[in-house]
Amino acid sequence: MSTKSLRGGASNEAFSGRTMFIFAAIGSAVGLGNIWRFPYVAYDNGGGAFLIPYLVALLTAGIPLLMLDYAVGHRYRGSAPLAYRRLHPKLEAIGWWQLGICVVIALYYAVILAWAMQYTIFSFTKAWGDDPAAFFMSDYMRVSEEVTIGFNFIWPVFIATAIAWLAVLVVLTMGVQKGIGRINAILIPLLVVMFLIMVGIALTLPGAAGGLNALFTPSWEALGDSSVWVAAYGQIFFSLSVGFGIMITYAAYLKPKSELTGSALVVGFANSSFEILAGIGVFAALGFMASAAGTGVDEVATSGIGLAFIAFPTIISEAPFGVLIGVLFFGALAFAGFTSMISIVEVIVAGIRDKLGLSRRTAVAVVVIPLAAVSLLFFPTTTGLNLLDVTDAFVNNFGIVAASLVSVLMLTAGFSALPTLRDHLNSVSSFKLGRTWMIVAGAVTPVVLGYMLIDQLTLNLAEGYNDMPAWFVNVFGWGMAGGLVVIAYLLSKLPWSRRTAAAFTSPAPSVQDAYLDRDLLTQDRSFTHYRDTAMRSPALDQDYSLRAIQHGTVVRQRAPWEDDRTVTNDAAAASRSAGQPTRDNHEGGAR
Repeated sequence: MSTKSLRGGASNEAFSGRTMFIFAAIGSAVGLGNIWRFPYVAYDNGGGAFLIPYLVALLTAGIPLLMLDYAVGHRYRGSAPLAYRRLHPKLEAIGWWQLGICVVIALYYAVILAWAMQYTIFSFTKAWGDDPAAFFMSDYMRVSEEVTIGFNFIWPVFIATAIAWLAVLVVLTMGVQKGIGRINAILIPLLVVMFLIMVGIALTLPGAAGGLNALFTPSWEALGDSSVWVAAYGQIFFSLSVGFGIMITYAAYLKPKSELTGSALVVGFANSSFEILAGIGVFAALGFMASAAGTGVDEVATSGIGLAFIAFPTIISEAPFGVLIGVLFFGALAFAGFTSMISIVEVIVAGIRDKLGLSRRTAVAVVVIPLAAVSLLFFPTTTGLNLLDVTDAFVNNFGIVAASLVSVLMLTAGFSALPTLRDHLNSVSSFKLGRTWMIVAGAVTPVVLGYMLIDQLTLNLAEGYNDMPAWFVNVFGWGMAGGLVVIAYLLSKLPWSRRTAAAFTSPAPSVQDAYLDRDLLTQDRSFTHYRDTAMRSPALDQDYSLRAIQHGTVVRQRAPWEDDRTVTNDAAAASRSAGQPTRDNHEGGAR
């Protein structure tokens, strides 16, 4: 049976194979944080000793959560809202919450990508002059002293941001395989080669050894500090693109027989390997910078925007082969940012496409054009940097942790879905999972995420945020983060379009808990207006796999505007195309 006949909306497309999927997943995971965040986090949290909690976090949270996202997306074959809805209708709001987070991140991510693109060009002439800090803040961004919202546009940044959005529009319009898959298959190997060359040059600079010693000299006493372990889990969590809905969406584009657990291992270790490579390159360059200035590495080490757009231009101005280092560094930053931005916007496109039943081209236009308009209105301005700062802190750092914590708790304590999802992973993968995976995904991860969330909440409530005005933080920080939850709930209550079969056909039974849904199970009632899922409970020890897709046993339920004859004919045609007899049940479940 063709998988296409079982899917509608966004999941009607697919990667050509596992390799394309891995490139796309790595492209999403390897982003700005790998280059400008990990090196300083490692340096500031024990140096070489940090690699121990970092590896523990990768194995006990990063890869298990990656597998969890893969299982939800691949089993339920849809965007984040649709996949969660198919898992259990009460969970649809979580998918919209994740999609809303992607909306906000996409708005400001484009302007950072624009900076990287322009600084790649600036590297040829070293346009920042003798004072990169003053150039970036005063000449380039012209940052307003007043923390507010203004519309004084910085036209070079505006144009570069518009170009970034246009590139995203083109790639996403080309589709999953020809657009997302191919661009990642080109840019990710190119990114790695560029960074390897840059690292090779950086290692030859005077003082490079001092920078590497500062990074890798272990401070063993740091292992007794809980904040170091939280930093390790936070770095893994944010760098692997879990909790965004990205990996759920990408996994929905995989073919039914696709290795999932092995792919998660490849993506997880590839992402971490690139982070370590970035750490070597960045601190070798910082070692040179410290040596040239006659100071310690601790006085020049920084992260984020300060590292990328202030420290590195200083290095480029003074280092041999500075122009080449600059082009490679900022070019790699632009490629990493672009592949990540594609994945972020694709989550939104897939969700809107499923909900409204749109074609890809229409959905891309409906999503990208308004996003670009809002992004260009607020961020390439003299007040855009402060807005970027506060929205990133509250929606990205705070919002994603909260959304992930809620989703993990609902999948474990709420609906006991882990056995079902584990069985699905094992049904298509060679690397089998057991009780250990359920323990780390369902017990260790929620504890860590809960600790991170409480820590961030107490810190921001006690100290405020970066001395910004309370009204600004309340509106664009707390207000934005809280507003996404309300909007997600409202979107989950809207009806699905008549124009998409995806809303009415599920390739796998929903997960119902024998206790929470006992009335529905005993009375054979549908718990949504549309009966799009079979009645199943992991507590009743049923088996779950993709064999319903492969064997052509998916039952298409009747939509309100269809008669029984339409549904019967569709089911019979689907069964004939698979060479299977027509059946009235889904893996033995009641209609």
